[in-house]
Amino acid sequence: MSGEILVLTAIDDELDKTRAPAGVRVVYTGVGKINAASATALALLTMRPALVINYGTAGKINETLQGLVEVSGVVQRDMMAMPLAPRGRTPFAPELDLLTSDQAGVVCGTGDSFVTTSDPWLIENGIDVVDMELFAIAQVCRSHGLPWRAFKFITDDANDLAHQDWTANVKDGESLFWEALERIRSSAPLARS
Repeated sequence: MSGEILVLTAIDDELDKTRAPAGVRVVYTGVGKINAASATALALLTMRPALVINYGTAGKINETLQGLVEVSGVVQRDMMAMPLAPRGRTPFAPELDLLTSDQAGVVCGTGDSFVTTSDPWLIENGIDVVDMELFAIAQVCRSHGLPWRAFKFITDDANDLAHQDWTANVKDGESLFWEALERIRSSAPLARS
């Protein structure tokens, strides 16, 4: 294990990797679950970090949220294998219904779509924010026995104006994330080997 922190984010518009402090490596995964899973697996195999952190943007379902939020758990909002399993559940793999970070925070729903309309399922299932990569990242970390954390900057209301709001706000959370990362780094030393 390298002892480094690996920060995974979809695109460079979300996070400038030249701002990463020593001991932190930023990898761009690309958009969506397949790109995120592939990039995460490769990064873990080559780097073997002590901690994986996903930073990205998100649409809010919980109207009370704003700014930077930490994620406590993540589900697949677009896993639809009915009648083999209810929406959000992976058939024959119940341990994959909700992946948890062991941190306090919000619940994220990951899917390969940009949410632009109301979806009652999200509200009924306690989804606070939506993104397009976190579930894949968390699943790969789980498979490799590595801890993960995630921070999402809320850019939009997951409605018909989401694409405009996301474009206008995509860069606004970067400084907040770097501040959160510095608090993590100063609060607990990571294992070194």
